[in-house]
Amino acid sequence: FVGRTDDIIKSSGYRIGPFEVESAIISHPSVLECAVTGYPDPIRGQVVKATIVLARGYEPSEELKKEIQDHVKRVTAPYKYPRIVEFVDELPKTISGKIRRVEIREHDLEGDGENP
Repeated sequence: FVGRTDDIIKSSGYRIGPFEVESAIISHPSVLECAVTGYPDPIRGQVVKATIVLARGYEPSEELKKEIQDHVKRVTAPYKYPRIVEFVDELPKTISGKIRRVEIREHDLEGDGENP
């Protein structure tokens, strides 16, 4: 299953499917669930952004962020790692429980939060 075309991340000429990156991130023991989206970047077009809900017993930190990034580089290709990692308490979901990536992208474009 490839996914929707608007979910594809175009970064520095690469086409990156979010589901492969999500699978790699979820295989890290600290991650309960995650969503991978493209984040606008003036040089690369987009960069990979991971919005992550941590498993019980883990706290957000720069060290954990780097550990997850390195894990993705090992499990997939180095160009697929999330340059931006945002830790959240929960992901936006539909009534049926599917992750609403469009809501994450809209939030990023609005600039509601700090620049990740």
